[in-house]
Amino acid sequence: MRFGIHTLDEYNLKGKTVLCRVDMNQPVDKANDKLKSIQRIAACAPTVKELSDAGAKVVLLAHQGSDIEYKNFYCTRPHAKVLTELLGREVRWIEDVCGPTAREAIRNLKDGEIILLDNVRFCSEEQTLFEMKLCLTHEQQAKTQVVEKLAPLADLYVCDAFAAAHRDQPTLCGFEQLLPSAMGRLFEREYCVVSELMEKPEHPCAFVLGGSKISDAFMMMETVLGSGAADTVLTGGLVGEILLASQGVEIGSGTLGFIVKSGYGEYIEKAKGIYAKYAEKIALPLDLAQVKDGKREDVRVGEIPADFNALDIGAETAAKYREAILQSKTVFANGPVGVFEQPETELGTRALFEAMAETEGYTVVGGGDSVTAAAKYGVTDKLGYICTGGGALIRFLTGEELPVVRALRHAARTFPADKEA
Repeated sequence: MRFGIHTLDEYNLKGKTVLCRVDMNQPVDKANDKLKSIQRIAACAPTVKELSDAGAKVVLLAHQGSDIEYKNFYCTRPHAKVLTELLGREVRWIEDVCGPTAREAIRNLKDGEIILLDNVRFCSEEQTLFEMKLCLTHEQQAKTQVVEKLAPLADLYVCDAFAAAHRDQPTLCGFEQLLPSAMGRLFEREYCVVSELMEKPEHPCAFVLGGSKISDAFMMMETVLGSGAADTVLTGGLVGEILLASQGVEIGSGTLGFIVKSGYGEYIEKAKGIYAKYAEKIALPLDLAQVKDGKREDVRVGEIPADFNALDIGAETAAKYREAILQSKTVFANGPVGVFEQPETELGTRALFEAMAETEGYTVVGGGDSVTAAAKYGVTDKLGYICTGGGALIRFLTGEELPVVRALRHAARTFPADKEA
């Protein structure tokens, strides 16, 4: 047992039907029925292989996209194809989640066989709006259709979806109320890495905070500064711009207009209080960059014109942050510091990720855009650890007990393992 949660080492898996919840959510090319990335699938593949090699009858549950943003809301058929290639053994796709077809496929499984059920979010009770509006307890989630229909067919529930551990949905938190449960290898590894990052980072420790999830970024900033985990917070993107605005600095009507239009205006006042408390540890951009007439233009803070529209940190800021990263013994990055998808506005993000690849310190990155940026700049293999989770990682770093962690701990207290760990 680790962190109050059972591990796979505590179970005899041969012949057992295992419901394994994974996070294989990836950008999708619907026109070609293909995935644009396989990073999360590759990350969970070792757990799936271990279960199959041990003779378990493996039933994979996964989501793809969400009911709130339909861009990537899709079936899990391409995921089964990718996982089949990665494992070198068939992963049969079932076009059903918990109906008769799915249940019959589970009953007919042989030892070592693997099936992947369709997108669990095709079930209304798994959808994000359902979660947000009804706020079911874990006991209530155990009585939803997907759990009541699948749990009786299984001997063990395994959660390997750390990236979704901040969600409070039946396939993530309901099965633990009815079945012996354990965390998979990916979940276990990511939990260990982020726990050490928070509990005993080697100092000096720098946090690079950018991206577009402003509420999460400011929550994390307060936590890591308040706990002493961070010695320096390097801010960029909207996070840095909001902090500048909170100090009365002109950031341009285009920049401010985007912040307000995106619903982040309230964070300007919040940022003022955070900066007043931790000013000596928070690095603000020295310059910002915009694109004018198709060309990049860097302008120092204090000289920014009223019509400015910031899209990246400036070159001077990037150089300063680069030095801070190279001098740190632990570096955590969440989110890009500019619009890195465009060549004119990628300078800041590129410079910081390349610095993380060069530093001798231990580096951790999290979140989808950070993973994409690391791959774009060819530094993936040079980073200490890449966490598959974005929202879950951020919530964890704020000190919050994640819903899935709470559910797994409940199962550990309720259901004994097969053998001692």
